[in-house]
Amino acid sequence: MLKDWIAPSILSADFARLGEDVAHVLAEGADIVHFDVMDNHYVPNLSFGPVVCAALRHYGVSAPIDVHLMVEPVDDLVAPFAEAGATYISFHPEATRHVDRTIQLIRDAGCRPGLVLNPGSPLSWLDWTLETIDLVLLMSVNPGFGGQSFIEATLPKIAQVRRLIDASERDIRLEVDGGVKPENIARVAQAGADMFVAGSAIFGADDYGSVISTMREAISAVRGSH
Repeated sequence: MLKDWIAPSILSADFARLGEDVAHVLAEGADIVHFDVMDNHYVPNLSFGPVVCAALRHYGVSAPIDVHLMVEPVDDLVAPFAEAGATYISFHPEATRHVDRTIQLIRDAGCRPGLVLNPGSPLSWLDWTLETIDLVLLMSVNPGFGGQSFIEATLPKIAQVRRLIDASERDIRLEVDGGVKPENIARVAQAGADMFVAGSAIFGADDYGSVISTMREAISAVRGSH
């Protein structure tokens, strides 16, 4: 299994001093920056675009950037985010007309493609795409807003995707986003995730390092029991 990654979502960061806040959370032990892109069309909210991603790179953020596109259509934003410094670019299959074409666009742009499945999305989307992606992102809330409660029905879904990934024998990341916090991260890890998005749980805390350490300890306890 791949190394476990903690991925703070900058949707919950301090936008008045974003570069400083992101650098701080990385210095406190986070592994990758999660970048929630909302268009007020596919989801009922509006966040930020490639300019903000480029600004973080210019600020000096060198960690991987995990761009989650909650937009429709998808394709026209792939190249701008790749040029802005994205590492992973993931998208919702319902939001694009030709899923394989979008995956190839991301790959051709030099980024790692990922597919995002909402709580109600079927896993059958993976039947024909798992061999061509580097990341599966399972939403454990309905996309569009930060600070929502974890949907428990996601846990068996995580376990099912873990089995599919293991059977593929490819290094595909299994990411979970929505309501992940110190109290439930062990169960998310136990189900098979190796990448954990946390927004308000980390950025809403006074001590980022303490929360990240608590999360890591919970994950380690699960891994140690195997």
